[in-house]
Amino acid sequence: MESSTKYSFDEICEVIRNFAPCMDDYPYVLDLDTDTYFISEKALNRFCMESNHFSDAVKAHEQFVHPNDIEMLSKDLKLMVRGTKKRHNITYRWLGKNKEPIWINCRGRVINDDTGHPRFMIGCVNEIGRKPIADNVSGLLESSAIQDILSDYCENCQDGYILRVGIDDFKDINERFGIDYGDFVLHGVAKCIENSLYPGQKAFRVPSDEYIIVDFAHGTEAEAIQLYRRIRTALDDFIAENNYEAVFTISGGILTWTAIQTPTYKEIMKLSQFALSEAKVRGKNQVYVFESGDYIKFLRKREVLRTAKQAVEDDFKGFELFFQPIVHADTEELYAAEALLRFQMPSGERVSPLELIPVLEESGLIIPVGKWVLDQAFTMCSDMQKVIPEFKVSINLSYIQILKSPITDDIYARIKDSGLAPESIVVEITESGYLENTPSVRRVWEHLKTFGVSIAIDDFGTGYSNLQSIGNLTPHVVKLDRGFTMKALTNDYENRVMQYVIEMVHSLNLKICVEGIETREELDKIRTLAPDYIQGYYFGKPCDHIEFEERYLKK
Repeated sequence: MESSTKYSFDEICEVIRNFAPCMDDYPYVLDLDTDTYFISEKALNRFCMESNHFSDAVKAHEQFVHPNDIEMLSKDLKLMVRGTKKRHNITYRWLGKNKEPIWINCRGRVINDDTGHPRFMIGCVNEIGRKPIADNVSGLLESSAIQDILSDYCENCQDGYILRVGIDDFKDINERFGIDYGDFVLHGVAKCIENSLYPGQKAFRVPSDEYIIVDFAHGTEAEAIQLYRRIRTALDDFIAENNYEAVFTISGGILTWTAIQTPTYKEIMKLSQFALSEAKVRGKNQVYVFESGDYIKFLRKREVLRTAKQAVEDDFKGFELFFQPIVHADTEELYAAEALLRFQMPSGERVSPLELIPVLEESGLIIPVGKWVLDQAFTMCSDMQKVIPEFKVSINLSYIQILKSPITDDIYARIKDSGLAPESIVVEITESGYLENTPSVRRVWEHLKTFGVSIAIDDFGTGYSNLQSIGNLTPHVVKLDRGFTMKALTNDYENRVMQYVIEMVHSLNLKICVEGIETREELDKIRTLAPDYIQGYYFGKPCDHIEFEERYLKK
């Protein structure tokens, strides 16, 4: 199209109408004489424009061009109209249907009339932020291409499977060898996958370091596992051929068609991602077959997290702090109370601490919740000491609090504000948690002990027991778990073991607290072993601050 005199504006618009359905981009024409603009009709479905055919082009563009980019566009178009520029090529933002910014690249060229004056600008708008259909690194189609392929198949599918594969710790490869070598690995894994496929199976690249294999050949779960193993074998050969420069593994998540209640693209991508993530959570370098029960647990965990987060934002509504008495073994007089966290969902359901605490720790919510616990526990201890001056409160700490928050500063500040003596506070840490024995952890213990706060090892005897934890931590109190207690009550051998543990702890000038005593008979048997403190339902179940005071202050 060397001269516009051969074609009218309407004829060019008709050409655009005919070709636009064959294109992903948006062709357009601007009549520079009449300032009339036309763009392919499908732009109406993507951008917040009222019409695809309008006059006063620059002014009309203000409707769907990002406000910060209007001036740049206006200057460029004026240069085109004056004939100063012959090519239009700028990257800026248009606005989507919901006013969201969408990055586009707009290119065009000026077509002059017979007199040499600019007449038309013809070009194309390309949405540069759109997800690609294919990936040149791996040589595979991108996951966005799966949607079209699955749309028809899902409706009539009865069997087959999805295998989602991910490279374990791929970030380490990029950091150690560089992005170029990382791309080499991505391409190599893709080839290993393609060479392992049977007819009726197709592989796609998922963003980052994952791949999806769709089986259209009615394959079984067992065959999916075998495919994963074939890929691993091919990958071992690939690593060996490259002299073991980068040794890595892959994980796989299998999703059978029969396990999908709603076989849509969105559901398939969501559940296959869960299956792969579960394989990685379970240790990596393995394959996991999707089970609805595991997914239900995952959803439950996510719901607890969502609700707990909302509760934290809502001034800790739903959280409660209960207290359980700890008594002197010889006199049965009140010695202290252990603060125990409780949580109630808006529905009224109480969430078990065994379920709640891991969620708080993994999310980091244990840090703000832990500070709230300190406030509540210190207030309760202050109230109790008005009647029982030697009363103590025992507070459980999470290792997340120790490693990722200024916990010693938090405790010091609350001791100062409350006026409590440091000796009134006992900090409990589970023995299993202490296995992470880092310098920062030991530093926290030493600071607390130097300040006068007592340290207790909780749950001693739950399977991690070793004398090193007592030697390294040098606590003031060792608490024996109820499981250990029950064995000692029913088995002579375990009874002797407990006796030796108590004697050993006493030889180090430490105190022993036996947990889990529920009856008078159990108490009488345990007292023969001469522990220092007793905790259990026999002396009281956990209760809130008000009930605790009514029970023990009146008594």
